[in-house]
Amino acid sequence: MKTGYMYHEIFGWHDTGTFVGETSADPEKGLQPYLNYEHSDTKRRIHELIVVSGLIKHLERIEPRHATEKELLRVHTQRHIDFIKTQSDSRLGGDAGDLTTPFGKGGYEIATFGIGGVLNMVDAICTNKITNGYALIRPPGHHALADFGMGYCLFANGSLGVKHAQEIHGLKKIAVVDWDVHHGNGTQAVFYNDPSVLAISIHQDRLYPLDSGLRTEQGEGKGFGTSLNIPLPAGVGNDGYEKVFDSVVIPALHKFKPELIFVASGFDSCVYDPLGRMLLTANGYAKLTKKLMTAADELCGGKILMTHEGGYNPIYSPFCGQAVLQEMCGKYLLDDPFAASVDSYPGHKLTVDEEKEISEAAKLVLDIP
Repeated sequence: MKTGYMYHEIFGWHDTGTFVGETSADPEKGLQPYLNYEHSDTKRRIHELIVVSGLIKHLERIEPRHATEKELLRVHTQRHIDFIKTQSDSRLGGDAGDLTTPFGKGGYEIATFGIGGVLNMVDAICTNKITNGYALIRPPGHHALADFGMGYCLFANGSLGVKHAQEIHGLKKIAVVDWDVHHGNGTQAVFYNDPSVLAISIHQDRLYPLDSGLRTEQGEGKGFGTSLNIPLPAGVGNDGYEKVFDSVVIPALHKFKPELIFVASGFDSCVYDPLGRMLLTANGYAKLTKKLMTAADELCGGKILMTHEGGYNPIYSPFCGQAVLQEMCGKYLLDDPFAASVDSYPGHKLTVDEEKEISEAAKLVLDIP
């Protein structure tokens, strides 16, 4: 088994400027400029821990490239591509569309470089050069719509990878598992009418976007049943996520039988993240990864491709990334130094109300065609 890994220092040069939470600075309102939550430190520090720990020696480096406009058009409109190009070419950069997704000059080129790397990783997996892989890219992508960027996302990175696997390698059935703390609304929108893609999103209930990710959103037309949302109350910890995987995610994958599993990997579900309240730990992420790998071994020859999404704590996110990649390649070099405290937090124990929410989500598996 070979595990692919893709990162490039240029991803750290994606400039999101200063922000105050989800708004711009405004002295009249007391909003003092500060780093955008989506800044380079978290992803850079994940990569550096992978290097310093020695894990990099056990990974197969995949080189990025620029995705072509033709490849972007598999998901996005010409209008959106032209808009991002224009914003990117301007002296001070611009915004992807929702006025909370700023980026600096050259943002288009950085984004397409990451997307091209994802497509290269798809090629490597589909030609059996690697078994699984992790694309540590920036900016993220699972909120981006066909004609609109939002939630720090310029383009739909993972969805473009799915389209590439379908069109270039002829895959008929692909599953996407999104464990980012926010709803994967962009991925859902791309494939909402498509029965060939199972889009599973596990997220904090109505955190972002506020009006999406409900269990009732199951797809339309021939795609009904292939959108599976698992909104969870805040504070669901390791036990809750394991229950979600055992009761919903893994049964859904076995019913759908994908040829490749994509993971929208956000570490903003972690215990210390400033944007989420879900309490997952590095060891929790490792256990979820192991469950996915077992399912992938049984269903699709172990083929898993993870594309990086959120995660905004630069101290703890690196240990989540390390834990996931250690599980993927089977080399265990570093323990979570915070585990003694975070794994024993009382919130990890599954409550009756949380159990009920998960049981309701499990019923959705019956509607998967």
